[in-house]
Amino acid sequence: MAVERNTPYHGFNFRVTVDRFGDAGAFSAGFQEISGLGDEITLAEYRNGNEPENHVRKVPGMYKPTDVTLKRGVIGSLNIFAWIKETREGSQTVRRTVTIELMDEAHTSPVMTWKLTNAVPMKYTAPTLNAKGGTDVAMEELVLACEKIDVE
Repeated sequence: MAVERNTPYHGFNFRVTVDRFGDAGAFSAGFQEISGLGDEITLAEYRNGNEPENHVRKVPGMYKPTDVTLKRGVIGSLNIFAWIKETREGSQTVRRTVTIELMDEAHTSPVMTWKLTNAVPMKYTAPTLNAKGGTDVAMEELVLACEKIDVE
């Protein structure tokens, strides 16, 4: 049963799990920002030759999930780099399920979940290293491609 709310949930309270990195309770990387969750649906324009009105119908066609970008501060864990290396070397077992959960204000249970099916890393960007910005956090960026994004 859905709970009726008057205010939206805060976007800063989420967690990410990947089925290859152990159980869902073991986190080895925190993410500051996630962007790109979505689907693009191709519409085909079609019109029967005997239609009385002179306009096309929009018929849903194939869909394509968008690429998802994860940003995090640099930490010592190497499990994401191992996943990237396996992908780069052509391993057939690199596709994983990535779960992104928006948590409630109490940080106890998810209120919305996005599940990325058959996700693979497609781009990694190392942090910019700059001696002038003494308080800047070194940020990494990982872009994932997936075959399907489901909302639960």
